[in-house]
Amino acid sequence: MAKELTVGQVAARSGVAVSALHFYEAKGLIQSHRTAGNQRRYGGDVLRRVALIKVAQEVGISLAEIGKALASLPGGRTPTRDDWSVLSQQWAADLDRRILQLQKLRDGLTDCIGCGCLSIDRCKLRNPGDRLAEEGPGPRRLVVAPRVY
Repeated sequence: MAKELTVGQVAARSGVAVSALHFYEAKGLIQSHRTAGNQRRYGGDVLRRVALIKVAQEVGISLAEIGKALASLPGGRTPTRDDWSVLSQQWAADLDRRILQLQKLRDGLTDCIGCGCLSIDRCKLRNPGDRLAEEGPGPRRLVVAPRVY
């Protein structure tokens, strides 16, 4: 059997606070078992799972989505390169949409507030007569339409 890790060891090796590990466990993202002395013990696979959680969160994937992805992995073993490939492909379309949204925001944000009026609905150059209202609510020039699956 592989060496088991204490919550402190997992925290030190993963760079994640003990409280975050407890939170991840409460959300079902990672698992531990209890010793006879009621102390948490983790298998070595938890380090890869925590790394996956951190990377996914960094790019804006919700904990709910991360939880669904981790639930699809076999329990009790370290996720493999193939496992990661499947998960990353599932997230790729959403990440591409987010990238487009961020690029559109970056490219259009200064243009929208360039005159300093902070009031697009009254801008005679960018939105004369509030014609963008016909396209629907919200920031019409800066929103990327959601993907339909």
